Amino acid sequence: MAGVWILAENLEQSIELLTIGLQLAGEIGTDLAAISWQPETADDLIAHGVDEVILLPPLTAGQALEAYIPAIVERAQIDQPEVFLIASTLKGKELAARIASRLDAGLGSECQTLCWDAGRKSLVIERLVYGGTGVQKVCCLGRPQMATIPPRTFEPAPCLTGRDGRITQLNVSPFSPVTVLEKKAREHQTRDITKARVVVCVGRGMEKPEDLEKARELAGLIGGEVGCTRPISEEMHWMPEDTCIGLSGKTIKADLYIGLGVSGQIQHLTGIRDTRIICIVNKDENAPIFAAADYGIVGDLYQVLPGLIEEIKQVKA
Repeated sequence: MAGVWILAENLEQSIELLTIGLQLAGEIGTDLAAISWQPETADDLIAHGVDEVILLPPLTAGQALEAYIPAIVERAQIDQPEVFLIASTLKGKELAARIASRLDAGLGSECQTLCWDAGRKSLVIERLVYGGTGVQKVCCLGRPQMATIPPRTFEPAPCLTGRDGRITQLNVSPFSPVTVLEKKAREHQTRDITKARVVVCVGRGMEKPEDLEKARELAGLIGGEVGCTRPISEEMHWMPEDTCIGLSGKTIKADLYIGLGVSGQIQHLTGIRDTRIICIVNKDENAPIFAAADYGIVGDLYQVLPGLIEEIKQVKA
């Protein structure tokens, strides 16, 4: 009987969940299990700390992932796990809400930190609220105690050689009243900025769409990707919506962020709060983003940016 569960939807994000899963399992003094429908990942999950992989059977043609919900709920009712962790992907959040509803369990969403309160025998989580201006601390009382965690919140769990673990096959028939008639891959015009180590972000300080080429040139020189604030993608439509950074867009965890003409509203700052180094170019010395910056240049980006590009070219020459 496992005390801590993770839902292994994606191997990369599952290994991140294992970091906090292993911590909680150690604090509780129990095992760690992963629910998965991908048998090819079982050995990797065990190598990164899982004690038991509970494998769901393959779906038939036309079945959606929600067909697994009854089987997951039934197994949870038998095993009675203390904690159930799920990555905050689009599908993960949907599955988490439906599973929590059927188990009559509380669900903390977009959790940033988690710890175990031994006195209360309860999971304590912290999550951002009010557009990132506040932190809410929640103590879970029911069982299982469920939480969704944004990708890249935790570093990947290390691979441990020579680990042994159990693989359990669930002999159930997945069922869902929903039938998938067709799947179409969404066309992405850019790379995933959430995986970029360097991000150049453009804001309202850019006067026209042609000027974005300078930002792209800078990003190309330093091996980065170009992101934007919400007005650039949602109002002006200069860039795709999947490059928008902020509360209603992407959250990045880059090593370096360079903001060009970004004012720094709280909704945007929420999306860059885990970035290691924040550099800003803005002609308004009172722009809110300077309060969050490690380095800042007060100046016209149309003068600063070309000079910065030339300096980098000379260094790389």
